Amino acid sequence: MKSSDNLKDIFRQIEDHRSHINQLHNLVDILLIDIISVICGAETWEQMVGFAKSKEAFLRKFLELPSGIPSKDTLNRAFSAIDSEQFESCFVDWVNSIADISKGQIIAIDGKTIRGAKSYGKKSSIHMVSAWACENNLVLGQVKTAEKSNEITAIPELLDILNVSGNTITIDAMGTQKEIAKKIIDQDANYILAVKANQPEFRFYKPLEIYTNEDLGHGRIETRTCSVITDFQFIENENGWKNLASIIKLESTREFKNSDKATEKATRYYISSLQNDANQFQSKIRSHWAVENKLHWTLDVAFSEDASRKRAGNAAQNYSILLKIALNLLKNEASKKLSIKSKRLEAGWNDDYLLKILNLKV
Repeated sequence: MKSSDNLKDIFRQIEDHRSHINQLHNLVDILLIDIISVICGAETWEQMVGFAKSKEAFLRKFLELPSGIPSKDTLNRAFSAIDSEQFESCFVDWVNSIADISKGQIIAIDGKTIRGAKSYGKKSSIHMVSAWACENNLVLGQVKTAEKSNEITAIPELLDILNVSGNTITIDAMGTQKEIAKKIIDQDANYILAVKANQPEFRFYKPLEIYTNEDLGHGRIETRTCSVITDFQFIENENGWKNLASIIKLESTREFKNSDKATEKATRYYISSLQNDANQFQSKIRSHWAVENKLHWTLDVAFSEDASRKRAGNAAQNYSILLKIALNLLKNEASKKLSIKSKRLEAGWNDDYLLKILNLKV
C-alpha cells in the first residue's frame, strides 16, 4: 500500500449533518475514534468509548478532542447520521489513494446479508454487495440493497463507482445478466459469470480442452475437471452475451477418507469473455471464492459483523464500510505475519504498531 498521512483527509470530505449549536466534538475525531477502536477489537459503542478513554493521551497526539472523549450516545448519533452514499464514495476514493490496484487480476463481486442489522418490524435484513480485489487483498467498494434479489440492480451501481479496466470480474449466478456482461465489457474489463443450472442453452458438447487436478487435504480428496469450449455451433442464443468467447464446465467430485459420508458431486457452468485454457479458467474460478473466505468469513468471525445490532439511521450500512476500512488496513500491514485477530490484539497493546496500521505520523 502507498504511504498515506492519515485518514483525516478522507473523513474531512464527509458532510456533518449535526446542528452546530452546542456541538462539542468534531466529526473527524468521532470517526477516527470509531475506526481506531474497531481495529483494536471494540465492537459496541460502549467498548469504543472505553477504549478511547484508556488511550486518550495517545489519541490527543493526532486528534483535537476539544471536549474530551465523546459519549456512546454521541458516537451513535453522529455515526448514524452520516450520508451512506457519500461515505461509500469517500471509501472508494480512499482505496484508490492508498493502493495500486493490479491490472489483470480477479475482482470478485458478491453479496452478504447483515442479519443482526434487521430492524424490528422490517421484513428483510440489510444486504451489501461488495467488490474484492483478489490479488491486492482489498475491498474496493460496496453498495447496499434492500434484499438479496436486488443484487441485479446493485451490481451495475457498484461497477459505476469502480475502475475495473484491465481486470476480470467474477460474479455468481444471481448477477449473470446480459446487461451486466455488457457493462463490464464497456468498462474495458472481462467477465467470468456463473450460469444457473436451468439455462440449458449453456450445456455444451465436445469440449475442446479438458484439465483435471486433485486436491488432497482436510480428510478428503477432491477431483476437479474443467472443460472449455469455444466452438458455439451447438449452442443457442450465444450472441446475446457481449464478447462471449468461452463456455466452461466445472465438475467436482469430493471423496471423504475414513468417513461414512457419501461421495459429493457437483457440476457448474460459466461463461466468459476470455479465451483461456482450462487450467487458467479453473484457477480464476477458484479465486472468486476469496470474497467468501477472505472477506465475508473474516467480517463475521474476526469482526462479528453478523452479530452487530447497529440499526439506527444509517448505522448498519456505515458500520459495514467502517469494518471494510479496518479490514483493508489490517490485511495490508505486512510487517508482522499475524492473523487478523492477532493483529487487532497487537494494535491494542502496541501504539507503534497501531500507527503502522493506520499509516499515521505523529
